[in-house]
Amino acid sequence: MNNGYLGMVRQWQQFFHARNYSETPISGPDYVKLADAYGVTGIRVKRREDIASAIKQAMETEGTVIVEFIIEPEANVYPMVAPGKAITDMIEE
Repeated sequence: MNNGYLGMVRQWQQFFHARNYSETPISGPDYVKLADAYGVTGIRVKRREDIASAIKQAMETEGTVIVEFIIEPEANVYPMVAPGKAITDMIEE
């Protein structure tokens, strides 16, 4: 999943540092080109409605397939653990 950021670091900056994003945006690599460079199939999914067909294509393709899902820039991952907290204090959304 690709949101154009170092996702978990960006999420911490969102929640614990007032969205003061620093050194987290990323612009690469191009995973479809990377897959091609290694001789495998690469698929990029930009729209939700294309997910099922991309997964079907990947499952029907012989060999290795890299599927890149482009997601919202501020999509978050849960559960997460706040700085200095124990795993038992995780945030579940």
